[in-house]
Amino acid sequence: MTRFTALLLALLPALLLCTAQVQAAELVASVDRSRLNSGETVELTLETSDVTQFGKPDLTPLEPLFEVRGTRQVNQLNTLNGNTQATTRWIITLLPRQNGSVVIPSLQLGDAQSQPITLQVIESETQDSSNALAPVFIEASLDQNSVYVQAQAILTLRIYHSVSLYDDSSLTPLQIPDARIEQLGESRTYEKVINGLRHGVIEMRYAIYPQHSGELIIPAQMFSATPVDTRPSQDATPQGPKPGKQMRVKSAEIPLTVKAKPATYPADVPWLPARSLSLSESWSPEPDNAQVGYSLTRSLTLNAEGLASSQLPPLPATEINGLRRYPDQPVLGNQSSDRGLIGSREDREALVPTRTGNIDLPSVEVVWWNTFEDHLEHSSLPARTLQVASNPSLIVDTPAGSPQAVSSASNEALWWWKLSTAILACTTLLGFGLWWRARWQPAILRATQTGPSPRTLLDDLKRACQANDSHATRQALDAWARQQPETLADMAARFVPLSDALDGLNGALYSETGQYWQGEDLWRAIRAIPTAEGVQDLVGDTGLPPLYPK
Repeated sequence: MTRFTALLLALLPALLLCTAQVQAAELVASVDRSRLNSGETVELTLETSDVTQFGKPDLTPLEPLFEVRGTRQVNQLNTLNGNTQATTRWIITLLPRQNGSVVIPSLQLGDAQSQPITLQVIESETQDSSNALAPVFIEASLDQNSVYVQAQAILTLRIYHSVSLYDDSSLTPLQIPDARIEQLGESRTYEKVINGLRHGVIEMRYAIYPQHSGELIIPAQMFSATPVDTRPSQDATPQGPKPGKQMRVKSAEIPLTVKAKPATYPADVPWLPARSLSLSESWSPEPDNAQVGYSLTRSLTLNAEGLASSQLPPLPATEINGLRRYPDQPVLGNQSSDRGLIGSREDREALVPTRTGNIDLPSVEVVWWNTFEDHLEHSSLPARTLQVASNPSLIVDTPAGSPQAVSSASNEALWWWKLSTAILACTTLLGFGLWWRARWQPAILRATQTGPSPRTLLDDLKRACQANDSHATRQALDAWARQQPETLADMAARFVPLSDALDGLNGALYSETGQYWQGEDLWRAIRAIPTAEGVQDLVGDTGLPPLYPK
């Protein structure tokens, strides 16, 4: 067995090296966009981390469907946590030769192959001849002519230039009164052939959310740039732009019809106009193994296409008898896609069962308006039942008010009454005996107490509260409560400030993110606990009274 282990350890570096080479041999392909108009170029990126590969990918399979306009190679060295990784990218500019669904085939570099990618090439409309002849012009378009209030409309700005431009180009910021504006990603640059002439294209996309119904005017946008003189002076034409002089082009205004919220939409729910919407949940750990006192984290996630995360409402809270709820901060996120913005909201809450048995969770429903099919929809999660098992390390309280609780309380009260009567009789006899014996003893020696005294435990609890240490406070509180004539639950039941302070301590212990807890309220509540009838002071001196009072 020892020789086998030594052989395995000797071969382990070689196995890890082989595994790393297999993982690094992967050739990943991606494109800057999957939908484009005819005559436009697309950038294909091939990336590999295999440092043993030399040369460049074989582009021969692209020739039947694409015209390769250019290829450039980018080498990059990344260092993360002391590990250095080299990557190589090939950025290939492609011009599709046909419209419709066009597939970029799998390409090969050594033993690695990339995955195929499907493009949608849409036949573009005929360009305006006046714009097509201009060296620089700008186009603005909306994806739809009318939208509902607070729904998404996508504005696309394309700047075409058949001449080279300096880097001083600028575009006026998009500002629309009574509308929220979100830029969709960074600007894109590509090429497009118009009337046989190659143009560079700068494309920017915006998501616009009108806040009021009626007609909304998308204002004209001004683009400024300085052309570069790349021709001999004798070839310059009067119609062309003058080199070195800044030129300005302006887009047209676009009207947008904003429709009011439909009358059939419920008035008591938030207005959610989305192209699509999904609702999901997850648990950590799984609720099949729920136990009393153990925390379960429930996450409800809402994803809406066509809405920003700030427009998504909070999801219903799990307010159920038998569960203590500790909510967490929501997690919001936005993601850009070809069809606009995708907003997401995740609401997380820690749920702590306080009793055994079945706990029914109601269904979760979100009402929204489908803007793609123009009708009302409901997305929901089905109701479920938590089967909570007992926890051997905790004492489970039966819910008050149930017949079983009433019967158990009556039996327990009768049992305690019998027990207290027997204890009273025994202690009376014992006390009389001790008194009789003490009359014949010269002195009484106080018995040595085993274990920490109540005063010591109270000091430990005070120090933990003043240090704001929730875990140390919980341990000191349990140790102190075990030496009290009442249970901690009984003291909290008859003293509200102590109950509130314990809820704050449990919230800090069970929260996933961890809450900053201060122990001043708990220590103040401990010091202020009123003495129950027939019970000695809980936090005072526990020394015995003198045997022979004067």
